[in-house]
Amino acid sequence: MGLSFVYLPGQTPLDESEAEGLRIPGIQTHAELDEFEQQNIEEAMLWSLRRSFRPAEVFSEAFIRRVHQQMFGNVWNWAGEFRQSEKNLGINRWQIPGALKCLLDDALYWQQMQVYSPDEAALRFKHRLVSIHCFCNGNGRHSRLLADIITSKLRGQPVFSWGRGNLARQGLARSAYLHALRAADAGDIVPLLRFARS
Repeated sequence: MGLSFVYLPGQTPLDESEAEGLRIPGIQTHAELDEFEQQNIEEAMLWSLRRSFRPAEVFSEAFIRRVHQQMFGNVWNWAGEFRQSEKNLGINRWQIPGALKCLLDDALYWQQMQVYSPDEAALRFKHRLVSIHCFCNGNGRHSRLLADIITSKLRGQPVFSWGRGNLARQGLARSAYLHALRAADAGDIVPLLRFARS
């Protein structure tokens, strides 16, 4: 495709066949790719803001796939499809459907029983979803939009601020975000709760 990818720490590299799934001819730089992806993501955010959702809809495999398709479908032909390759992050690809089903069942229970506060429920869901790493790319951005949908559409809270920075670029906000994710990996959700509202 002629595009050379440069990955930041915490980003998932694409393999050659995944990189060939780019739907937009003529992209020459990673900055151009980021711009097209961001435009698609903003369209997905508007789509989510204009709709109402039921918990049983949100906590379904079909919805997880649909949100990813909404976010990246204009840019990548594999948007919404579970990855078929092993990555530097996430579980083995064959484990994705089972692990996702377990997470969705847990999250629906959390919702029905009000197990956690609105923010904690959304962020626990986001953290587990990104650790499964369902898709070739875009898992962090996808899990953040889903957390926003859960906290705003299902629990009536404002969407998260996510450190008020660009998490796709190297900087203080991204560093704080990755630190909060590592703390959540170790069992401490508090830094992620603080970061999401900072």
